[in-house]
Amino acid sequence: MAIVATRALTKRFGAGENAVDGVDIESRDGEFLVLLGPSGSGKTTVLRMIAGLEDPTSGEVWIGGRMVNAMTPRERGIAMVFQSYALYPHLTVYDNIAFPLKAQGVPRSEHEAKIGWAAEKFGIVRLLERKPRELSGGERQRVALARALVREPQVFLLDEPLSNLDAKLRASAREELQKFQKELGTTAVYVTHDQVEAMALGDRVVIMDHGRVRQVGTPAEVYDDPADTFVATFLGSPPMNLLERDGILLGFRPEHVRAGSAAEGAVGFRFRCELTEYLGSEQLAYGTLQDAAWAGREVVWRFPSWDPAPAEGSVQDVYVERARLRYFDSSTGLRRPAP
Repeated sequence: MAIVATRALTKRFGAGENAVDGVDIESRDGEFLVLLGPSGSGKTTVLRMIAGLEDPTSGEVWIGGRMVNAMTPRERGIAMVFQSYALYPHLTVYDNIAFPLKAQGVPRSEHEAKIGWAAEKFGIVRLLERKPRELSGGERQRVALARALVREPQVFLLDEPLSNLDAKLRASAREELQKFQKELGTTAVYVTHDQVEAMALGDRVVIMDHGRVRQVGTPAEVYDDPADTFVATFLGSPPMNLLERDGILLGFRPEHVRAGSAAEGAVGFRFRCELTEYLGSEQLAYGTLQDAAWAGREVVWRFPSWDPAPAEGSVQDVYVERARLRYFDSSTGLRRPAP
């Protein structure tokens, strides 16, 4: 196991803006750390610099207490799993898993035991004589993970390894990946743009935008207590409702809206329903507020599918408990105390 850290890590391509701009992150030993952000946020570039596949413009990468900037990927004690899996099509599964052992100079007499151990971990022993073209997407993913595991690395680096799977297979693969990482206790740094993946897998989540870290925290921390309006609106589908008044943005999640008049400890609104959506386990109501202070502001309300939906065009009282409200500075977007 090892701690992965970056210090003022920066990457500039050509004369443009920094793709990664002074990133400071530090994993915990044995942690599953997820880098989450939209396309172009710099998360994959950070991962590639940790791996040694990109050279930083400035800053440092530390793995297991060593500054590794001058080390090759092989010397860093990492194993990387790519989005494409990067399997060799002309080799069998056995030989694909064996490839890093050959590269490391592991004696052939040890290959069979190590490959069998890794294949057993991922339930692919029966596939060892097949070629990648004969495998499903989920099976290829397991082979790629077994190939990474056989190196017994200090750190696993994973770049959107589930993105090529269909929705049902992604859910089961996510569960298997999390179980595997916890069993091994090896530090993992995982890149994704999928917030469901990030929230399900991460011990902590690093949220990035435009090459910078916006917030680091547990899934509950970044969702319930966003550091700024970017995090507040990037996480959640639909995102957090934001209402502006007197230089302050008032934020609350759609699921925290409740029908009825506000009692003590809550803030009430008049909600006009414009559209409803039935989504199976839940419903969404899209509408505008009718209060003088918030007139015309758009709000989304999430509630269980078994509750009666408001009629489109109807106006009713709703409320949000004060404990659920979050406040942001409207000019900087940063979180601020309640007024």
